[in-house]
Order: sequence, then structure tokens, then C-alpha cells
Amino acid sequence: MNLKHHYIKKGKGEPLILLHGNNEDSSYFDSQIQEFSKNYQVIALDTRGHGKTGRGKTPFTIRQFAEDLKHFMDKKRIKKAHILGFSDGANIAMCFAGKYPDMVDRLILYSGNLNSDGVHPVVQIPVEIEHKIRKFLYKYLPFKGIRKFIKRRGEFLSLMINQPNITLDELHRIKAFTLVIAGTCDMIKESHTRFIHKHIKNSRLIFIKGDHFVSKKNPGAFNAAVRKFMKGKNAKVL
Repeated sequence: MNLKHHYIKKGKGEPLILLHGNNEDSSYFDSQIQEFSKNYQVIALDTRGHGKTGRGKTPFTIRQFAEDLKHFMDKKRIKKAHILGFSDGANIAMCFAGKYPDMVDRLILYSGNLNSDGVHPVVQIPVEIEHKIRKFLYKYLPFKGIRKFIKRRGEFLSLMINQPNITLDELHRIKAFTLVIAGTCDMIKESHTRFIHKHIKNSRLIFIKGDHFVSKKNPGAFNAAVRKFMKGKNAKVL
């Protein structure tokens, strides 16, 4: 595998890897990089086909992104790391932690979902409609430039429709002490977030006032919750 990740690295100490969401990049975590680099070596990646990391030719899937993370850690000789994943980044982290449990120290799953059923219909239905329209346009439009753009956008939408389909067996294989965290008005159903928490044995659950992007819009509360968890204090189940 010759994928070269773009990443931001700041701070010293135990590695804390940050994984952004769909169609985002490492800059999403600006507030977290600044805060957590005071105590950890923060590494914020641009995942495959996002930000400044190349697309490559392999399948554009959550599990491929998890394998990319394994390759990155091996290349950087990181045997074990704390991992914080947001949205699709949380899905990558779940896949990774289920397959490589001994490579994860503490795990923060922020607004992740096991499958598309975990997303509120008000968000999911428009995504599915757009995806169908783009597939139709890709099939019938003659312009290569537009077709290429449509195909690229379609890959991001496909992650929300056909991915990640994480199984209960994968969740049960996660060994890491885990914080499951989401916004009170998240696009991920509260019941789905609670389901993920229920099926990760050594996990804590917390909801922070805000929407899907609570770490960006309410970084003080978000960072405080993560810090408390990382220090070993149990997050209160709400």
C-alpha cells in the first residue's frame, strides 16, 4: 500500500489519533488539536480521498479507511494509540478497534453509527434522493468533467447510504475503555447511540448539548468531557 496520508502532528506524549467525518479533513479538529496537544502527541489525519490525502485506486469504504489507519500506524511505528473518531471517523475507529483491539488504548466514539438506520430520516432521506439523482445524471450526461465530479460526490454519499454495516460481533471485540459521545440534537438517533454504548462492554456514555457538530460549536464542553474520560473518571450516563 503506497497511500501517503496528510496529517497534522502537535504536542508530545502518548499518541492521540483524530479521525474526521465524511467530506471533512483534519482541520475540523482545530479546537481539539490546540487543547489536547498540551498533554498528548495529537495526530489528526486526512483519510483516503479527503483533504490533502490522495484517493488511490482501492475501494472507497470505511473498512478500507480502517486498513489505511493500520498501515499508517505501522509505518509510524505506533504500536498503540488513543483514538478519537467523529461521525465516519467514529465508524472507522469502531472497525479498527474491533479488528485490531490491542492497538487501541482509549477510544472516543463521537456521533458514529453502525448503519444508515442510525441516522434520522430527515437527514438520511435527502441523501438517498440526491444519490439516486446523481446516479441518473452520471449515466446520461455526456460531459466527462461533470461526470467525474458526480462520481466523486457519489462516493461520499455512498458512505452514508451503504456503509459501514458494523456488526455486533465487531463491537463485542472492542477491548478499549470507550467513551460514546453525541449531541443532544444529533443527526444520529439517540436510541442508536445508546445501542452502541450498550454493546461495547467497557464503555461510558454522555450527551452534550448541541447538534452533530458539537465539538466545533461547543468545544469547551466537548473537550472537558473527553479530558475527564481520559483522566480515568467515569463519564456520567445521562
